[in-house]
Amino acid sequence: MTVTTSKKRSSWLYLVLVVALLAFVGVSMVPLISGLFQANPSSVANTSTQRFSSEQQEELAARAKGYQLVLEREPDNSTALRGLVEVRLEQGDLPGALEPLEKFAELNTQEPDYAILLAEGKQQLGDYEGAFKAYDRVLAKDPGNVRALDGVIELQLQQNKPQRAIDRLQNTLKIATQTNLASPGSIDVTSIQLLLGKVYARQDRWTEAIAVYDQAIESNPKDFRPFYAKASVLEQQGENSQVKALLNQAASLAPPKYKEQIQEQLARMSAAAESDSEAETPEGDNQDTPTTDS
Repeated sequence: MTVTTSKKRSSWLYLVLVVALLAFVGVSMVPLISGLFQANPSSVANTSTQRFSSEQQEELAARAKGYQLVLEREPDNSTALRGLVEVRLEQGDLPGALEPLEKFAELNTQEPDYAILLAEGKQQLGDYEGAFKAYDRVLAKDPGNVRALDGVIELQLQQNKPQRAIDRLQNTLKIATQTNLASPGSIDVTSIQLLLGKVYARQDRWTEAIAVYDQAIESNPKDFRPFYAKASVLEQQGENSQVKALLNQAASLAPPKYKEQIQEQLARMSAAAESDSEAETPEGDNQDTPTTDS
């Protein structure tokens, strides 16, 4: 039996499509490789072995060998590099996929998403130094690349270096005005502010997080994300009196996809508040209030 076209739907196409998906508050992209390979590489390989029959595994191995032979003759053959990445991902071999992906990214520097995928893969395997280098290659050309910045600050937070993450984001905001004057829209200031607020919130620096979100709201009052982010922080602090108003504002500004999710969240909050209110009401208070005869 061979691997059918539908069964082996292009992993590469999936890679490229996932790159375009925004996370809910729009400040980080869905980490493709870590999503596909959340387990350790050996368990992924075992899963792949169980998923394919022996004949299918043999065909995948033969395809990989074919691409390798092409690359021996033509090391820069993009089609073969891309094919080898695809096959190794199907095999569940993340470490094996990263080698040709790194070469492919070097040959396609005009497409930073490939370098970011490489960084995410290295991060997943614990190669933090390699991940930093891959992200920095992107940021050297595009200092406002939100996905690369998000990856870098996540690495710095994992290594317990929050101040480095904060400094990097603050420096990016400092150069944003001049950069955007020279090339309008080069740096999405609101997204960088949201990243900075996220770092503050992760450190329980609530006042600073809220201040950043307030700045984002003031400078871009038609963007739903700062309203939503501020509501999330206030909810964590138990400041529910302001949360509903902020979520309503976010819902009024959000695109349809996000509007529905925010409205569902508001409905859950209302239901929870009503339930709490009923639980706190004394039994006798549920009786009708007597009226006075006229």
